[in-house]
Amino acid sequence: MNHSYEKYMKKCLSLARRGEGQVSPNPLVGAVVLDKNGNIAGLGWHKKCGEAHAEVNAIADAKNKGINIKGGTIFVNLEPCSHYGKTPPCADLIIKEGLKKVVAGTIDPNPRVDGGGIKKLKKAGINVVTGVLEQECKKINEVFFKNQTENLPFVAIKTATTMDGKTATKTGSSKWITSQNARAQVQKLRNKYDAILTGSGTVLADNPSLMCRKRGGRNPVRIIVDSNLKTPVDSMVYQNDGTKIYIAALKTAKIKDYGANAEIIFCPEKSGKIDLPFLLKELYKKGICSILVEAGGILNGVFLKQKLVDKIYHFIAPKILGDNEAKSFVEGFSAINIDDSTQLKIESVKKFNPDILIEAYL
Repeated sequence: MNHSYEKYMKKCLSLARRGEGQVSPNPLVGAVVLDKNGNIAGLGWHKKCGEAHAEVNAIADAKNKGINIKGGTIFVNLEPCSHYGKTPPCADLIIKEGLKKVVAGTIDPNPRVDGGGIKKLKKAGINVVTGVLEQECKKINEVFFKNQTENLPFVAIKTATTMDGKTATKTGSSKWITSQNARAQVQKLRNKYDAILTGSGTVLADNPSLMCRKRGGRNPVRIIVDSNLKTPVDSMVYQNDGTKIYIAALKTAKIKDYGANAEIIFCPEKSGKIDLPFLLKELYKKGICSILVEAGGILNGVFLKQKLVDKIYHFIAPKILGDNEAKSFVEGFSAINIDDSTQLKIESVKKFNPDILIEAYL
């Protein structure tokens, strides 16, 4: 692979990440434009859903500088779109501006595109190269790929434990297992995901707000799994700060008034509990593309047992409780044989001194 291709694609990925928390349900996209001599002429990224795409912003950046890009090259981590949505097709703009080469990281899985942009560009005589840092380009848009291929939200569990896998002492003491550095990273995750989901047990025990405290961040939608609507209406998660709130309950639950921003989703019963696959489908219909589960061991266990989880963010603090009655981050199922255990693929291990974060996929 051409090393300069990889260099500019890495720049695209870096630019794309600037849109985290702002572009959903659209993908994260960055673009780099070179003039015909191979010099960087313009940079751009998709900044907000409904606004200009990365290619448009990169081309505009070059033109605002007075740089002639005719005969040049554009790098982009996702195939340029070929259809009219909230904005015109990027492929048409690339053709109009006279660019002669397009280097794309990966094909767009959206059925409305899915190679259509590439075909349009090639038909116009433009040289198209694809598959540059393809895996990295797919990973940055793992949420978008899941949405487009399965019509479901991407689901991740966030948990924090001691080295012996405990989330709290047997008395419920848990503040704080991890350090301020690790907790600051959690706020970045909250900004990244569309919604945070927790259970009634966590609301009753900890009374969390589930807000994002990252500077410049935005509060994700709050989702409470509360089968019988037993959580008090004055719980912090129901505060009227303008954030949308969904409460998942069984049809037999006694209705309460949780405020103007709250909506109850009545779900079928499955083994005495809420049918989570049904809930996820309903949430996706309501525009929730990614969910960060911050719950107790029982609800985490149900998500894992039913194979509804795509990813786990596991923070580990250098502490040991040494009490087998202390709470675990996953409960409700157990493997008889080691070969029956839930298998994970570790993606990365990062340090947030003194804690570590393991990112793993199922």
